[in-house]
Amino acid sequence: MTANSRCSAAEPPGLESQRREIESLLRECELRAGDSWYVVERRWYEQWKEFVETGDQNSSSFPGQIDNTELFEDLDSYHLKERLVENEDFMLVPAEAWHKLLAWYGMVDGQPPLERKVVDLPSTLKVEVYPIEIFLCLHSNMENVINAQFSRVDNIQSIQRAMCEAFSVPPGSECRLWMKSSDSSCERLRNVHISVLDACLSSGMVRTDSVPRHNHNAGEESKICLLLLFYLNCSEISRIQSDLFVRRNSVEEQDSYRGQPGVCGLTNLGNTCFMNSALQCLSNTPPLTEYFLLSSYLEELNFTNPLGMKGEIAEAYADVIKQMWSGRHYSVVPRVFKTKVGHFASQFLGYQQHDSQELLSFLLDGLHEDLNRVKNKEYIELRDAAGRPDQEVAEEAWRNHRRRNDSVIVDTFHGLFKSTLVCPECRKVSVTFDPFCYLSVPLPVSKERIMEVFFVSLDPYAKPAQHRVVVPKAGKVFDLCSALSEMTSVPPTQMVVADVFNHRFYKIYNSDESLSCILDRDDIFVYELSVLEEQQEEQVLLALYLRERSHYRDYGSGSSSYGTTLFGHPLLLSTPRSSCSREALYNLFLQRLPQPNINHTQPLLDHGDAETSNGSQNQTEPLCSAGSTDSGENESPCANSTGTAADTGSEPPAERLQQPCETTEEEKEEDKQEEACSPSLPANEQPARRRACRKRRKSLFTIQAVNSNGTTERGTGEGGSAVSFGCECECYVKHASMEVPQQQTTVQLQECIELFTTVETLEEENPWYCPVCKKHQLATKKLDLWSLPEVLIIHLKRFSYTKFTREKLDSIVDFPLSCYDLIAVSNHYGGLRDGHYTSYACNKDNGQWYYFDDSKVTYAREDQIVTNAAYVLFYHRQDKIRKPTLPAPSTSPASSTQPANDITSCKEEDAEQGAAAAASYVTMETD
Repeated sequence: MTANSRCSAAEPPGLESQRREIESLLRECELRAGDSWYVVERRWYEQWKEFVETGDQNSSSFPGQIDNTELFEDLDSYHLKERLVENEDFMLVPAEAWHKLLAWYGMVDGQPPLERKVVDLPSTLKVEVYPIEIFLCLHSNMENVINAQFSRVDNIQSIQRAMCEAFSVPPGSECRLWMKSSDSSCERLRNVHISVLDACLSSGMVRTDSVPRHNHNAGEESKICLLLLFYLNCSEISRIQSDLFVRRNSVEEQDSYRGQPGVCGLTNLGNTCFMNSALQCLSNTPPLTEYFLLSSYLEELNFTNPLGMKGEIAEAYADVIKQMWSGRHYSVVPRVFKTKVGHFASQFLGYQQHDSQELLSFLLDGLHEDLNRVKNKEYIELRDAAGRPDQEVAEEAWRNHRRRNDSVIVDTFHGLFKSTLVCPECRKVSVTFDPFCYLSVPLPVSKERIMEVFFVSLDPYAKPAQHRVVVPKAGKVFDLCSALSEMTSVPPTQMVVADVFNHRFYKIYNSDESLSCILDRDDIFVYELSVLEEQQEEQVLLALYLRERSHYRDYGSGSSSYGTTLFGHPLLLSTPRSSCSREALYNLFLQRLPQPNINHTQPLLDHGDAETSNGSQNQTEPLCSAGSTDSGENESPCANSTGTAADTGSEPPAERLQQPCETTEEEKEEDKQEEACSPSLPANEQPARRRACRKRRKSLFTIQAVNSNGTTERGTGEGGSAVSFGCECECYVKHASMEVPQQQTTVQLQECIELFTTVETLEEENPWYCPVCKKHQLATKKLDLWSLPEVLIIHLKRFSYTKFTREKLDSIVDFPLSCYDLIAVSNHYGGLRDGHYTSYACNKDNGQWYYFDDSKVTYAREDQIVTNAAYVLFYHRQDKIRKPTLPAPSTSPASSTQPANDITSCKEEDAEQGAAAAASYVTMETD
């Protein structure tokens, strides 16, 4: 560990003391409103943990300076990337722990500390990693826009004060705040004492999707801007208010607009597409929507139910449904509904992405309790089946359920499971019937996994080749090597698998490690190792980093050394321990590196360093290289050394031999390092002999031992040949396996339901108490569908979580559209960490399918509905379906990509003429 690695950091205590101090602070610090916590990049934190756990100050796991580079979108604005996940992308540490780490290790120059405050949200305390970012401007000059960050617990008045100060508003001016959305609608913020959270203000850029969306521009952004209005007289007040009224009503409040009821978008308030998708599906559930449109809920609101929300969720939902089915809106802003949901379910506070099925589950339960007709729930003692007929036991169970739960939700969505438990010891059979509101069915999980890796062969002129291989999902790293061996003809025993991150090795895997440790987003490199004819001698695995040296000294870091930057991908090389001299390593590296472009007429163009590292794994040995002596004797490696560097030069060898052996400042510094590393020669002979050796050859690069992060003392040599390994080190080629299209797995919905009803053994964490054996048993359990509701909701469990892995299953589920008639589908596009929710739904009045994407609504065809994005399915029992009261709109196949319009807003004869003239399709913009 070198002083340069510390930069300006203070000398830290022992590693065990560091570990105890930080772990104690993390364990004991509680969240308190107003306290500061700090965001630390997870990989750096894990590297630090590994370092302190080794107990070795010279360990290769030394993490270097705190580096949050991977958390930023760019290094100019230092804005955090979207959708970072705690404990996966970053760690949160309390202020005291942060200041200790900062004092011990320092921080990369220029990076700001990521301080975040603890905020007191309804029913929970949270570290506000993402403050709200809002665009601010004056009504009189809407071109001059600034953006500012505010906490969710800040009140609107504090924003108004900040705006007055930012825009130099004259003191005493009467000011009013209006909120302007992306669709140009404006809304007055009348209560300046409420919080940003209660006002439902979201970040200025609420969404920039990273995945393509059906019938939607992937890069569209929704923006919310606050308008500060100040004026001096009544006429100015009247003019501005009139201007805003016209501006708002020209978009969605025009009395002249008449659309198809129910064909109405929902504005995205900031990552609320999950909520919009669930609402659109419920909105197109006929019995529930008609119940609210007829105001039947008013007579059944339960304000005293301790399990309910005092009727507030039901009233907020009713308000949204009535607006959507009024036929007067292109889109509705569900702001009040969002506020109510966050108030009663803290997990939905703020504007993080959530799961549409989880929101749906909460909403159905909340509506049920708010509308429960049972005001006083009686206690009911459950009876065992005791050999009675299933029909009798089922009817009894349903009666008991209705005695405590009686609402429109139960009428519409509840059914009965038959649950059969069998004791493995006494064979006691227990049969019960349990109510359900929806089915969560598993998808058949493939036992194989597709991985994309880069293969680095021994040929220095061959670029890394990207391969796509199929491996067992529960396999080992050796299985990956075996699969790759079939494509490359390289024996799996000659392969080493590594995770490369930021030009260095993040981890080198053992062959018996589980593949579940490797995530799909990791950059995995597989290296071919050389095999010697005689392998009696111990082999050393060297990790080689490529480093570019700056032409200017890094005085800013407190050192007179040259700055360096890693580039390209690192290499792994296997060599006998006896061949670890500097000369031998130089020749070995020269053989493995791409042939450089040398231009002696342009010295100091590029300076390349080849760094040797012991990586982060046990099988990679520490290395200290020593130069050759005049007698040609090889010096042995020096363990636990920080390494040495050989000088580089730009002169031809003949010219260099003619130069006097002057000792430069850099050579003195290098000689000190070599003396510390290789003390075998007499002290007065070492520097001169090494300089003489260096003068005899023209080095294209230097060699220096480093830790796994490449954070040792920087190179100190002057000059250097005009060597450039160029961009070739970043390039790769694609193997033919990458061109083979991946086959989409298709399963039938019936298979999912059969898997749901398969016999399974209870887990140890959830045993069953056998009344005969008088103890808990791991019984077998089987679920069967006994009775189905009027509207059946099927949740496809696409998100698979195990102890080691998390993944989204993209299999296409082929689900029927008839029998039980499909009426709506909630879709999820994207992966685990990000994505977008939309929905398909069939309008109950005209029988037409529509595609709902937040505020946009387009026509849809039945053949578009079955996709691998289908997540939650809504089915309506055929004997309960009433026929559409309106004819379906006349559309052509092409019209499914066009916005859905409603021709009832025109006069009947105009509509007929328009339809004929437009070759039977109609268009409308819903924003």
